[in-house]
Amino acid sequence: MQALLLDHPGYPSEWRMGVLPVPEPGPGELRVGVHACGLNPADYKIGEWGNPAWKYPFVMGLDVAGVVDAVGENVSGWQVGDLVYYHGDFTRPGGFAEFTVIPSWVVASMPEGLTFVEAAAVPCAGFAAYQAVFHKLHLRSSQTVLVQGASGGVGTFAVQLCRQVGAKIIAVTSQKNAEFIRVLGADDIIDYQTENVHDRVFELTHKRGVDAIINAVSQSTTTEGLEMIAFGGQIACVDSLPDLSKVRPFARALSIHEIALGVAHLSGDRQAQEELAVIGRELGNMLAAGQVKPIISEIISLEQVPQGLSRIAARHVRGKIVARLR
Repeated sequence: MQALLLDHPGYPSEWRMGVLPVPEPGPGELRVGVHACGLNPADYKIGEWGNPAWKYPFVMGLDVAGVVDAVGENVSGWQVGDLVYYHGDFTRPGGFAEFTVIPSWVVASMPEGLTFVEAAAVPCAGFAAYQAVFHKLHLRSSQTVLVQGASGGVGTFAVQLCRQVGAKIIAVTSQKNAEFIRVLGADDIIDYQTENVHDRVFELTHKRGVDAIINAVSQSTTTEGLEMIAFGGQIACVDSLPDLSKVRPFARALSIHEIALGVAHLSGDRQAQEELAVIGRELGNMLAAGQVKPIISEIISLEQVPQGLSRIAARHVRGKIVARLR
């Protein structure tokens, strides 16, 4: 099978196209014929770091949409021909290949009405945003939420999901993306390039601060966000945890939530792994109903993935880039 290969930990520019044997599913596993695979910051970050579990050449790619091609022993509920999508395990060969293997219990049926490309744009970013809004922050319609990095993969999903809750949304993005994010559901826009985010948050909230923050940008913006949260508020950290030394303990009763869906695969906790499929089904229902939609900036070939990851690393991509393999 054709695959995009890493011969050693390194930058995407060092990855190469090559051929590998088609993998065989073991007990409890599915082999999926990959139709599309979404690109994520985790691909280039983890690709540079490497992992002790990898055998080279290795294949990256966490966001997979495709068709079940073979079913391993002791698998129930799935059969050849089923359309599926899922959040992959970065310690196992992934979706930048024509075929890949995955435990059956982390897989969800592809949402009705979505193409493979659209479904592949969802898992990492969409599942993270869904977990933040519904499983961690438990947002309510009476609350105000600040979405930092609103035009990115997680941010575009977060804005839409917060709109479904009915929360008031303050979105941080650039001016060029302001109208786009407003259409997705944001009530107020802060242009981080020309405005002081801290001052604007307190102006918009009448000096109270926000009830919750969803941050998928950097540790520095996550740490800055701590000063914008109202008493008893929360922050969901998708990229990095904040520097808690900047906050006096037991002064503002803040709650910090770590969003690390991919680590569920490493936890050894079957329930945590099955939650990936639960989120896939729950968010899939919203996608099928048209309540939420994936935002795709570009569709590329497998050979173009390294260049696509370089554009993501520059943090100027609106929504998601997806590689179409078939």
